[in-house]
Amino acid sequence: MGIILIVVVFAILGYVVSNKLKKKFKKYSQVSLKANLSGKEIAELMLADHNIHNVKVNCVEGQLSDHYNPMNNTVNLSTDVYYGRNAAATAVAAHECGHAVQHANSYAWLKLRSTLVPIQNISGKILNVVLIASLFGGIALFGLPYEAVGVVVVGAYSMLTLFSVITLPVEFDASNRALAWVKQRNVVTPEEYDMSKDALKWAAMTYVVAALASMATLAYYMFIFFGNRD
Repeated sequence: MGIILIVVVFAILGYVVSNKLKKKFKKYSQVSLKANLSGKEIAELMLADHNIHNVKVNCVEGQLSDHYNPMNNTVNLSTDVYYGRNAAATAVAAHECGHAVQHANSYAWLKLRSTLVPIQNISGKILNVVLIASLFGGIALFGLPYEAVGVVVVGAYSMLTLFSVITLPVEFDASNRALAWVKQRNVVTPEEYDMSKDALKWAAMTYVVAALASMATLAYYMFIFFGNRD
């Protein structure tokens, strides 16, 4: 029941934050940027100002599917952001370019996060195997001691939690870089700046909720497997 409660609580919290973000994005998307620059143009300008010339700005499908891909040096903007000429599009485009700037400057937290990606993927697969096996009594068949299962589960989930926590400074720093640049470059008015800042704040909250959920789940597993020891 404990894990179900954690899942339900954070699912509701995640929904509230995600819904708030979508409403903010929709609201600020209706505010035309006085500089009349599209998200694509904002991204290209920010990259150029930071002497980054090997990153391509692409348009991708989906809503709020924007991301920076360090593997192929691309800033990928959703259609609404790529073509949008508003405060919301400016905030998102500049934020994703903030990741490109981090990459170009070898930002320590981003490097650490990238290093953990394969470890996180393996940890996720291990947890899936343990979960499926436990549902069908596989753990007993394998003859694994309860303590060994606990070490595997807690160890794997620790990696997922670490990845989630390390993501926070990466995302906050990208937003700070974005906001500093749009303000210094005067591509937004003071009112538009406040809108961009508010939009990025709610985007960051989605990562905060994910990190808290991961930490709560890890604490639960640690208590279940090791909490009753003398």
